Amino acid sequence: MQGDVYESDKQLELEKNPLRQVVLDLVKYRLGPIIGLVVIWLFFAILAGKDFRAISNQQLILLQTVVVGTAAVGATMIIISGGIDLSIGATIALTTMVVALVVDKGLPIWVACLCGMATGVLVGLTIGALVAGYVGRVAGVVMGVLLGMWAATHLTWFGGVAVGLVTCAIFILLNEKFIRIVPISSFIVTLGLWGAVRGVAKWVGGNEPIYPDDLGWVGDLMVGIPLGKSGWSFPAPGVWILIVSAIVMSFILSYTQFGRHVFAIGSNERTALLCGIKIRRTQIKVYMLAILFGGIAGILQTSFLSMGDPTTADGYELQVIAAVVIGGASLLGGEGSVLGTIVGALIMTVVANGCTKLGLDNYVQQIVTGAIIVLAVGLDQWRHGAKYAR
Repeated sequence: MQGDVYESDKQLELEKNPLRQVVLDLVKYRLGPIIGLVVIWLFFAILAGKDFRAISNQQLILLQTVVVGTAAVGATMIIISGGIDLSIGATIALTTMVVALVVDKGLPIWVACLCGMATGVLVGLTIGALVAGYVGRVAGVVMGVLLGMWAATHLTWFGGVAVGLVTCAIFILLNEKFIRIVPISSFIVTLGLWGAVRGVAKWVGGNEPIYPDDLGWVGDLMVGIPLGKSGWSFPAPGVWILIVSAIVMSFILSYTQFGRHVFAIGSNERTALLCGIKIRRTQIKVYMLAILFGGIAGILQTSFLSMGDPTTADGYELQVIAAVVIGGASLLGGEGSVLGTIVGALIMTVVANGCTKLGLDNYVQQIVTGAIIVLAVGLDQWRHGAKYAR
């Protein structure tokens, strides 16, 4: 009761001083992440000295942010919609394997990139369908793929495709008639696919990395172009891909009807349903589009590694989620911005880079990263005025 009275008095005080309310909102939702980035950068700039402040190191920080930042741009939409994705690291690993495999088979580089992005879309379609409740359809597609692969091995490729398509059609028809729609929590779905997708990545390469002879222009996506002897270099194409991805996602969330539906579902799913928004269809689109950016991040990771690695991007899930939340998005859904996400990703990179420049062991970086994640969630609760029993 006393707490309620205190909150009411506090609200009345803010209403009497609207300028103070505006400043508080700016600090909480807009300037907070940027101020945090500046403070952390200055902290390491003072402690680590010239090695940290060097132009080459700032360019390295940008490059180190590209993969996580691109994946986090997509994850922003998922978290705004009230969901979560714990499988993004596995998706990146699978994408590196697919791109490397396609290149290794001698197909054009652009085909490999399309296959990499398609990998992200297919993973997103699977997650979205399960979250929306279409368990039967997903099971039918999986059975169709498995039986089609078996038939292709024992018969012909044409026979395999035919068996796969027929199996998928039968399961989908049975699903429509006999199987109920059973929505599943995005946490459970992506936790399951976290292991399943990583397993598929290992299966693609026979539990071994894939080393293509030549990645072509994909291999240059994470390489800057030196500008004379000045020490500066033109940002690598991967940096520009991150910027374009951020602009596209920001436009979708801010200026399209679909973006407004995403915010509405995250704010209150029941109200969104009453307003006529098709929840399940929108959820599927959210995960397909969001994890498409995970596929793009996988292509960039392939360029960074110059190979396909089924064990890469381990732990990126937490980094991506932390970047989105530090940037101002709410784990409760309904809030978030792409600009904040990019700032959050930069914070994570600056911390990791600064710890390295100080010569700290890897376990110290992991401890600091974990503390930042906890702090980010705490800030999220603070922004929403969470009350705890004393």
